Amino acid sequence: MTRTAEFSRVTSETDITVSIDLDNPAEVSIETGVGFFDHMLTAFARHGRIGLKVRANGDLHIDSHHTVEDVGIVLGMCIKEALGDKKQINRYGTSYVPMDEALGFVSLDISARPFLVFDAELTNHRLGTYDTELTEEFFRAVSFNAGITLHARVLYGTNTHHKIEALFKAFGRALSEAVAINEKITGINSTKGML
Repeated sequence: MTRTAEFSRVTSETDITVSIDLDNPAEVSIETGVGFFDHMLTAFARHGRIGLKVRANGDLHIDSHHTVEDVGIVLGMCIKEALGDKKQINRYGTSYVPMDEALGFVSLDISARPFLVFDAELTNHRLGTYDTELTEEFFRAVSFNAGITLHARVLYGTNTHHKIEALFKAFGRALSEAVAINEKITGINSTKGML
């Protein structure tokens, strides 16, 4: 069984293609035109041990909002498709990641009930061409399109770069745990018999 997916999405604002391989982390290639966001997606993939390719062309002459949000939408679609019937996945994943003085936390449930709780004080509003408030928009887009209940929190820290990077790394590690195949699970990990 190969757990891969690829989607393209073209709007009047963005042209995005994302492919994901949940079981082969060999290839990670990110080009969104937003340097800090590229760095975060690379950190997510490397620490999540997943293969990820992202190509995005967006209306960056306006700002990075549409690009970041739409990449989140397409990434969420890919995660959902790659998981297929969700048989034998752990379903839940939780990770704490320290990044120097900052501590990020992500806990998620591949529940088919999308929800986001985001708790992070990001005092530096811009990192390069990346608007830091888009961090919440990205996680919302992923969670709602993947069908994931996602809790993301920065417990403490002072450096905005460190805070956001801790969240992206924690998201990768939590997702890796949740999508892992567990031979002790028979069928779907739910009392309902479906996710």
